[in-house]
Amino acid sequence: MVMRAPAKLNLCLYLGPVRDDGLHELRSLFCPLALSDRIAVTSAEGDSDEVVCDGIEGPNLADAAMNALRERGWRGPPLRVEIDKRVPVAAGLGGGSADAAAVLRLAEGEVSGLLEVALALGADVPSQLDPAFALVGGAGERIELLPAPSPFGVVLVPFEQGLNTREVYAEADRLGLARSASELEEVEERLRDAAGSGASPLGYSEFLTNDLEAAALSLRPEIGGALEALRRCGAEAVFVTGSGPTAVGLFDDIVTADRAYGALGPQWANAIVTASAAP
Repeated sequence: MVMRAPAKLNLCLYLGPVRDDGLHELRSLFCPLALSDRIAVTSAEGDSDEVVCDGIEGPNLADAAMNALRERGWRGPPLRVEIDKRVPVAAGLGGGSADAAAVLRLAEGEVSGLLEVALALGADVPSQLDPAFALVGGAGERIELLPAPSPFGVVLVPFEQGLNTREVYAEADRLGLARSASELEEVEERLRDAAGSGASPLGYSEFLTNDLEAAALSLRPEIGGALEALRRCGAEAVFVTGSGPTAVGLFDDIVTADRAYGALGPQWANAIVTASAAP
C-alpha cells in the first residue's frame, strides 16, 4: 500500500487566549498541498512494527501513532512503514502530523476513538485524518470542512533550521499577541463567510493573517528576507505558515508560481513550487 501525507498550509492563523489545558485557542484555514510525503506500507519481516524515515533520527510522530494504535488494541499484522520525506521538517507545514495521521488511517473502522488518539499525538493531527480544506478551531480538534478553494499556486521558502513550536508560542505570549475570545469568534464568522464559497484565497487575501508571524520573526529575523523576496517576485499574498519558519507566497496558478521561483535568485534555491491539492 502506498499513501500520501500532504503538507498542510495554514492560510491564516489567529491566536486566542490560553485555555485551561494550557493550549491556545486558535482559528485557522487549513489547506492541503500537492506537496506530500510518500508512505509505503508492507508486511514486516519480524514480529514487530517498524517505522523507517531516512534522515530523521530517533522516534517520530508516525512511530508514536503506530504505538498508540497497538495500545488501543489494534490487531493488524506487523507492518513496515517507510516514509519518503518530501515535506520539510519542522517547517510549520505539518509534515510529521500528516505522517502520523496516515498511520492512524490504517486502522480506520477497526479502532474506535481515532480522533481522540490523533489529538493526543498533536494539535495538527486530527485535521490530517481527512486532509481537506477546513476551518479549524479550538486547539485543532474542531474541524469544519469547507468547499475546496479554486486552484492556486504556491512558492514555499523553508529554512534548513526549523523552529520549535513551543518556543514560538512562548514568544507570542511574551509579545502579547493573543486576541480576545470575542474577537476570535468574530474572526471565525468572517473566515466562514469568505472561504465558504470555494473561492480562491487570493479573493480574500485581507484575512490571510498569521498572528504567530511576529513571534517567528522575533526568533528568526532572516525570515523577513524570504518574505520580501516573495513580494518582489509578485506574490499576491505573503505570510509565514503555522509556527514557521517557512515563508509562503501565493499566486494565481502553478505556472505563475514557477515563473516567480525562477526570479527568486540563488539565495533561495531551496524554495519549493507546489499548488493547492485537487479536491
